[in-house]
Parts: sequence; C-alpha cells; structure tokens
Amino acid sequence: MILFVGLLACRSLAAQSPAPSPDRPWHAKIENDVARTLVADRQPTYSIDPGKVFTLPELIDLAEMHNPDTRVTWEAARERAAEVGIARSAYYPTLTAVALAATIRDAALIGPSFHRQTLGIFEPTLHVEYLVFDFGARAGAVDVAKANLIAANLRFNDTHRRLIFEVSAAYFRLINAKGQYDAAEISLKNAQAVEDDAQSRLNNGLGTLPDLLEATAAREQADYDLQAALGAEQIAQGQLATSMGLPAETAIHIQDVHELAIPSGVPDSLNREIDRAFGQRPELLEQIERIRAAEGSLQEARSAYVPSISFTGDGGLARAYGQQDLDPGQYAEGEVWSVGLQVKWTLFDGARREKVVANAEADKREAEAELHALLDQIDQEVFTSYTNLQTALRQQKSAAALLSASEQSYQAALQSYNLGVRNQLDVISAQKTLAQASSEDVAARAQLLLQVADLAFRTADLIQQQPAQSGP
Repeated sequence: MILFVGLLACRSLAAQSPAPSPDRPWHAKIENDVARTLVADRQPTYSIDPGKVFTLPELIDLAEMHNPDTRVTWEAARERAAEVGIARSAYYPTLTAVALAATIRDAALIGPSFHRQTLGIFEPTLHVEYLVFDFGARAGAVDVAKANLIAANLRFNDTHRRLIFEVSAAYFRLINAKGQYDAAEISLKNAQAVEDDAQSRLNNGLGTLPDLLEATAAREQADYDLQAALGAEQIAQGQLATSMGLPAETAIHIQDVHELAIPSGVPDSLNREIDRAFGQRPELLEQIERIRAAEGSLQEARSAYVPSISFTGDGGLARAYGQQDLDPGQYAEGEVWSVGLQVKWTLFDGARREKVVANAEADKREAEAELHALLDQIDQEVFTSYTNLQTALRQQKSAAALLSASEQSYQAALQSYNLGVRNQLDVISAQKTLAQASSEDVAARAQLLLQVADLAFRTADLIQQQPAQSGP
C-alpha cells in the first residue's frame, strides 16, 4: 500500500512539472522517496541450510513455497471462484429491508379554500425482487464464470510448470558449471604434473628448455580455463538462487554430475509424447476454457432478444400522524403491501444487441483460431525437444567413449614419455585432449539431463502427480 501511494505521488508530480528542457533527463526529489519505498517494501526472503547438499526435488519444493508468481496466480484463481458465486447469486431472490420516515406539510384543497395539512409517516417494509425467467442470460453468465475459474486454475498450474522448469534448468546449468570447474581443476593438476616433470628433467640434463616452456604454457592455459570455469560456476549459482526467490549471492550446494542417474534411452514414440502434451499442457486446456467462456458470453448476448419476467413485492407496516390546520392530530397504523409481475422486452436499441452478439461470435472464433495455433506450436515444441533429447543421448554416449579413449591415450603417452619413446609435446597434446574430453563429458551429461527436463516441460509431465509406489 505504501508503495502504491508513493508511485501515485510520483505520477502526480510528473504531471505537474515536466522536464525543463528536452536535452536532459528529468529528475526530482520524489525519485529518492520512491527508491526508499522500494527498499522498505522488498520481497520477503527465506534462508536455507548452508551446509546441506540439495537435490533437485528439494529445491523445487522450496521454490514453489516461496515464489511470488505462484501466489499471484493462486489469488487470481480465488477471485474467479468468487465470481462464480456472484454469477450464481442471480438465481436467488434479493430481500431488502427498507425503513421510510418522512414529514410532509402541504396545502390541501377542500371546497373553496386551501387547508394546511401535516403528515408524519414511518413505514418499515421488506422489498423482494426475483428474476423469474430470462431465457439463458444468467446461465450464460454462470458458464462464463465457471470457465474463467477453470482457466485460472490451469494458469496456476502452468505457473508451477514454468517455475519447476526454470529451477530445473538453472540446477542443470549449475551442475554443468560445477562439473566444468572440477574438470578444469583436474586438468590444471595434470598440467602442473607435466610441468614439474619437465622442470625435473631439465634440472637433470634430460630435458630441454623449450619442453619446459611448452609445459609452462600448457599449465598457464589450464589455469586460465580454471578461472573462466570458476566465474561461470558463480554466475550459475546466482541464477539458481534468483530462480528460487533468494538473493543472488546465496550459496547452494548441489549434487555432483556423476551422482545423477543418466537415462539410457528416449521415449519409444514421438506421437505418444505429442498426444500426452495435448492432454496435459495447461495453457492448451486453458484455451479450451476460453472457448467455453466465449460460448457463455454468446448465450448471454442472444438472450437480450427475448423478454425477461421478474417479480417484485413489498410488505410491511405503516404508522402515520396527520393534522389539518390547527385541529387536533390523529395517529393511525396498518399493513401495507404491493405485488407486481413485470415483463420486459427490448424492441429497439439502435442495433446494440446485434453488435454485442457479433462481438461475442468474433471472440469465440478468435479463441478457436488461437487454439489451433497453439496446437501447432505445441506439436513443434515437442518434436524439437524429442529430437534434441535423441541428439543429447547420442552425444553423451560419444562423449563417454571419447573420455575413456582420452584417458587411455594420456596414460599411454605419459608412460611412453617416461620410457623415453615419446616427447614432451605428445604428452601435452594428450593432456589437452583429455581436458577437452572431460569438459565435453560433463557438458554432455548435463545437457542430456536438461533435455529430459525440457521434454517433461513440453509435455507437462513436470506437474503430473506420480502414482504411489506399492511395496517396500
């Protein structure tokens, strides 16, 4: 509330005093006030155990509990639920208590002259109104409200789907960055060992200075790569923290990439994945509800062409005091009531009803066209994600094979070098190849896990309840 008032004040001031010239930005004291208000009204945060190693499901649970976007869509769904109750209330009569108290003095014409007449009235009554029949107007309004409620609930689900994927993607990016740092650290140790060996050989007269310089350059390159990997890991840490509604500097400890299970295959059928996406994607189901809401609006608009029947009634007691001229006043009381049945039929309204119906029909056709466009979009998304998953699986298998071959090549080169049958450049080349293979293996593992999450995101499997497992 404070923030809202502050922003209104800022707008008011901006309207009263424009920038003095077109060549400089506009600044005013209110900017500082708004800045202080923003600081005071910062989003509430929460803390996590700094020593705990978190799994992805644990981080998702924390994000869903604290992310403001889920609360926004949840409150919107509650608003739509209230609108359903408002629409349904039109089926019930309204009962109003009315109390009339009045004093009237006027001149009554009696015979050839006017006589002063004074009346005092107190009349408590109950007033009843009831729309008996409206040829579908209320039913259409209820259908619109119910469709809007279902759409709001589906939008709430889609917020969770997107949040889960956002946290998952940030988690796997951090997994990759952390793995790249570990691989770069191992590469630096290998390069340092090669440099130390070259220095020892030079000291013992078995090596040359160019060999040492080459090994030193390789070690410096490995150190450079390590620093780049460290920066990338810090950025990935910040992205994961902010996706969970935490300050960017929050340290979150996660699992190692090699601790996570790697899928060995992809789903058997692309068509089955597409069909599941069509049955589960919240925004697709929401679009269907929008069509139903448009149908309800169309029914409500068409009902204006037919008459409506309504009932009204009043009943109560009246107590009055009356006096004429200076004669003694009199009190009286009695029952009062009235009953009416009204038939209302609009015969002409300047073509307003035709335009309202045309607008409702156009809105329905628009919603249907958007549904078809969304179907095409989802089809393409699932196809692309499925293909990317197949590619990621093949790349991961190739990267694992490359890493195994590179490790063997490095060990063989190092052993041959120690036996004097290979030179320093061969060892350095094998070490660089091993470092690259380690990096690609980590990246391939993380990419495969990310593509699995992406396909689950595209098919909306991320928000589906998993069946309970039986047995121990």
